[in-house]
Amino acid sequence: MSKDEISQAKTLLRDQYRRQRADSFINDSWLHIITATEIIGKQSIASYVSYGVEPSTEDLNQKLIADGIHIYLPRTLKNNDLEWVLWDGNPKNLKKVGKVFEPIGAAVEPQLDVIIVPALHIDQSGNRLGQGGGSYDRALAKSNAWKIALVHPGEITSDSLPVTEFDQRVNAAATPSTIIRFAG
Repeated sequence: MSKDEISQAKTLLRDQYRRQRADSFINDSWLHIITATEIIGKQSIASYVSYGVEPSTEDLNQKLIADGIHIYLPRTLKNNDLEWVLWDGNPKNLKKVGKVFEPIGAAVEPQLDVIIVPALHIDQSGNRLGQGGGSYDRALAKSNAWKIALVHPGEITSDSLPVTEFDQRVNAAATPSTIIRFAG
């Protein structure tokens, strides 16, 4: 497939997966991921503030902060790259930018142990289909952290997702009931 064909295939899949997610949305918890051996004992975790029908990160972020873990949230730069800001869990330290909430404060360059990422779908190889800006792919490429994507039930597919050389795989995906780790 050419880059244009891959891009077009991804756009069609995003539209399909967004509709499916909206039609079958349930508000659930991904709190169980804090028991993953890759997370236990870690002190520096990047997460995100979910919105709409994304898997909810609210209770997860608050529990990690309550446990004394440093939580870093992404802020999108003009070039669509991400920078990280330490967040204290206070909603007053968030600012709505478009559809998402981003942290207020100085950007830092933390040594991240874990990165929790959003995804629309994940395939059996750990390829994730995101929203299409490439922000997370560029951020994941710069980090050796353990990467886990949060998805709803039914959003892990046995079909291979279209990928380019810029797409970054995750180490695991979590639904509300399980964590699936990917080889490699």
